[in-house]
Amino acid sequence: MNKKLLILGTVLGLVSVVLGAFGAHGLKDLVSVEAIQSYETGVRYQMYHGLLLLFIGSQNFISEKFKTIIFYLILVGVILFSGSIYGLATNTLTAFNFKSIAFVTPLGGLFLIIAWVVLLINILKVKQNK
Repeated sequence: MNKKLLILGTVLGLVSVVLGAFGAHGLKDLVSVEAIQSYETGVRYQMYHGLLLLFIGSQNFISEKFKTIIFYLILVGVILFSGSIYGLATNTLTAFNFKSIAFVTPLGGLFLIIAWVVLLINILKVKQNK
């Protein structure tokens, strides 16, 4: 599971840098300032959670069960949260109306919040060395 966490964390980080650069340079003349700010929020949260996966994948005190749960929560959460924000921010550039699926954004955020709660529970269960 550690390798999967590290790979997904790295891929999320890589893609967030690419999307961030695209947002900063490729979108500035195509969408509103508000849309770019929203897009940047999606990029930022994707990067935060990529870094979280790198941290989790490099730790031994987190159980495999919790690592697996966190992996899937973050994967689905980033797809729903950041992915829907990317779609909503660039809605004027596509034929698909991303506003029709805007309800998945808070659902994705909930998955990300639950991932943090699962991590907190695991940390609280760790016995301290004396």
